[in-house]
Amino acid sequence: MDRTTRHPDRAPAYRERPSRLAGAVLWTRTVTGRDRAAPVLPDGCIDLIWRAGVLVVAGPDTTAFRPDVPIGTTYAGIRFFPGSGPTLLGVPADELRDRRVGLDELWPSRTVRTLTGRVDDAADRAGALESIALDRAAEAGPPDPLLPRIVAAMDSGISVAATAERTGLNTRLLYRRSLAAFGYGPKTLARILRLRRAVAMARTGMSAADTAADAGFADQAHLSREVRELAGMSLGQLLADGSGDTQPSGA
Repeated sequence: MDRTTRHPDRAPAYRERPSRLAGAVLWTRTVTGRDRAAPVLPDGCIDLIWRAGVLVVAGPDTTAFRPDVPIGTTYAGIRFFPGSGPTLLGVPADELRDRRVGLDELWPSRTVRTLTGRVDDAADRAGALESIALDRAAEAGPPDPLLPRIVAAMDSGISVAATAERTGLNTRLLYRRSLAAFGYGPKTLARILRLRRAVAMARTGMSAADTAADAGFADQAHLSREVRELAGMSLGQLLADGSGDTQPSGA
C-alpha cells in the first residue's frame, strides 16, 4: 500500500470546508511540484483519507510527516476534531500514532470494500467520506465530552496540572484519557498546539521574537528549538517554502 499523506493545508492545491460532523473539516488536495515533499505538521488530529481507490487512516503525528508521492496525486479527506476520531474508528489513538493504516485493517474488509466503492463513485469524494463518518457517529454515539475542554485548556497555554483541575481529572487520569484520545499525553498535545499557534502567527508577518512571546514560548531560542524538533526545519524554512501555510487544529 502506498504511503498516504495528510493535508499540507494550502490553496489552491489544498481546499477545505466545514463538515456537518461537529468540529470536523472536509478537504481535498492535488499534489503539485511546489508542495510535493512539503512536511505536514502535527495537529493532534486523525484523518480518514481516500486516494486512488484506497481508504486510509492517518493517525496523530508527533513530528512532521514527509510524504513522497507523484505530482498530480489527488486526495480527499475528513479531518476529525482532536480526540473524536477514536470513537468513530473504534481504536485508541495511541495505536495509530505516527502511522498510516488501511481502513481494512481496522474494520471488516467487506464493509471497507463497500465504502470504498461509494467514495470511488461519488462526484464529491470528501462529501462521501463525511457521510461515512456521520453514519458511524450515529452508531458510535458522542465522544468523551471532556475532550474539547482538554483541547481548549491545553491550547490556551495553561499547565497540565491546571488543565487537570479545570477538567476535574487528576493528572494520571488526564494522561490516560489524552493517550487514548489524542495519541499522546497532554504535554505533547500542548507542544503541538503551541507550534500550530506559532506558525499561524508567523504567517501574518509577526516577528519571531513576538511570535515566541505571544505563542507561549520562553523565548525566541525556545521557539526555534521546538520548530526544528517538531517540524524538522527552521521557522523561516517552513514559511519560505509554503510549508507553514497551516490552519489551527480542528479549524
